Amino acid sequence: MNWLKKIMITIFISLTFAFGCIILVLGPGLFQEGNPVPLLISIVKLKITDTDYVQFFNTEKKSRYLSSNTGQNPLIEVKEVMKAKGWAFEEQIGSGLIFLKDEKEAIVLTRQYSKYFVIWDVSKSVDR
Repeated sequence: MNWLKKIMITIFISLTFAFGCIILVLGPGLFQEGNPVPLLISIVKLKITDTDYVQFFNTEKKSRYLSSNTGQNPLIEVKEVMKAKGWAFEEQIGSGLIFLKDEKEAIVLTRQYSKYFVIWDVSKSVDR
């Protein structure tokens, strides 16, 4: 029975350490977007898969995506995704990127989420 107690203590210490690491890395910005659970799941997906971005929020009006900030221009990923959907990049105004397609205009808003990630809001009209 002594070995079971050691295993339980090891698991508890490991989980405590993992939770502490998450708090240290994401600490101040963890709750800046409200409920952090969808973002934490998306962060895990980004880290364990080979994807460049993950959709974590979807309504009738907009979708939200999370991508890694690799230290280069973090908006390159947004431009590539929009280009794949047929939108041409026009200009950047602050944190908004303006795209054109068939005389329509779409604005994608971006913001930093900790120093490691970028969140971008895309209106549903872009997907149509």
